[in-house]
Amino acid sequence: MTPEQFRQYGHQLIDLIADYRQSVGERPVMAQVQPGYLKAALPQGAPRQGEPFEAILADVDKLLMPGLSHWQHPDFYGYFPSNGTLSSVLGDFLSTGLGVLGLSWQSSPALSELEETTLDWLRQLLGLGDQWSGVIQDTASTSTLVALICARERATDHAQVRGGLQGQARPLIVYVSAHAHSSVDKAALLAGFGRDNIRLIATDEQFAMRPEALEAAIAKDLVAGNQPCAVIATTGTTTTTALDPLRAIGEIAQANQLWLHVDSAMAGSAMILPECRWMWDGIELADSVVVNAHKWLGVAFDCSIYYVRDPQHLIRVMSTNPSYLQSAVDGEVKNLRDWGIPLGRRFRALKLWFMLRSEGVEALQQRLRRDLDNARWLAEQVEATAGWELLAPVQLQTLCIRHRPAGLDDEALDRHTRAWAERLNASGDAYVTPATLNGRWMVRVSVGALPTEREHVQRLWQRLQAVVA
Repeated sequence: MTPEQFRQYGHQLIDLIADYRQSVGERPVMAQVQPGYLKAALPQGAPRQGEPFEAILADVDKLLMPGLSHWQHPDFYGYFPSNGTLSSVLGDFLSTGLGVLGLSWQSSPALSELEETTLDWLRQLLGLGDQWSGVIQDTASTSTLVALICARERATDHAQVRGGLQGQARPLIVYVSAHAHSSVDKAALLAGFGRDNIRLIATDEQFAMRPEALEAAIAKDLVAGNQPCAVIATTGTTTTTALDPLRAIGEIAQANQLWLHVDSAMAGSAMILPECRWMWDGIELADSVVVNAHKWLGVAFDCSIYYVRDPQHLIRVMSTNPSYLQSAVDGEVKNLRDWGIPLGRRFRALKLWFMLRSEGVEALQQRLRRDLDNARWLAEQVEATAGWELLAPVQLQTLCIRHRPAGLDDEALDRHTRAWAERLNASGDAYVTPATLNGRWMVRVSVGALPTEREHVQRLWQRLQAVVA
């Protein structure tokens, strides 16, 4: 494809995206296809000769669009807000179009320095002190893995340069809430801790980690001859957006020399609102924290921000310095290859930079406040209506709800809950997420898609009442 052809088809592609965003509300929210539909429609091998680009765009509409569940739909309430503001989409488009890589500062100086600058802007917006330094990872899963590797190396005085975990006399223990994200377990396994060395800490009636249970678990491990290593606290758990008490957990972690990592992947965006920062009380006691800017904040996926208080430790754990990447300025600059697992990185800071400059902080804050207000409104309707239950505090923009007809035992209630959620999703009118809480099925409603206004939430409430009838 020549630059002129790129210009021609690029305009068409931008038009396609713009038309899609304008009309996405007219589509069924959930994909209305069966497994294997696309594989059956595509040829078994790649074309031997190039095809007209018009044919490719036609197949996007004919073949791909029916197989998408539309996360940018105003009636999407599933999982979490995954917001691709169009300003950040353009930044991502430019990143791909420029085709530069950050292997070192010298390989693309602007890439490194823009990431350093925009993450410092965001640090200030989140209310983090100037002792924190950030880097863009792909997802919170990777950020948690990096955190646990750093915790492992601090606890073992950098055993990676000796015998690794195989040379350790005592098992290293990781403590997590029973409501922690599944990626925390996965990260602990990949970092070599082993499932037997993950401790699930009990939670209170609001599904937050109980500090006294954490303290008791640490004491038990010390008596058993194990080595406590790290604790993962969560601000905004996946199921209920519960808030672990960071200050109490942080004080326990410091007293026992544990690494404290805070998973604030979804809820961290709320910290751009000063009125929400009470949720982060004690964050200064943490060693690391992750905020997924590609969730509620609005940046196009993927843009997971990992902040640390001791960047030199992170660099020592992650650094690699092959001769072909060394330069005369290495002592003066931030080489981002030493801040995570990948050697190279895309110019991901562009999409954050584009969004912050184009939208402005006040507009971002206004949108988040809108979502919080809409979630509170829906919670009020649920609580005021007979037969409906609100199962967890609405701290942010996620509700955990259940419809409970009279006379149903637990198993029948589970069947009823899953059935009406599936009917609602299959209708294409809205998308919600069934999940379990305390062993019983309920439905999560996550408010926060970019176009979702009060009228859409009101319509959802009408549909919820109709679908259970």
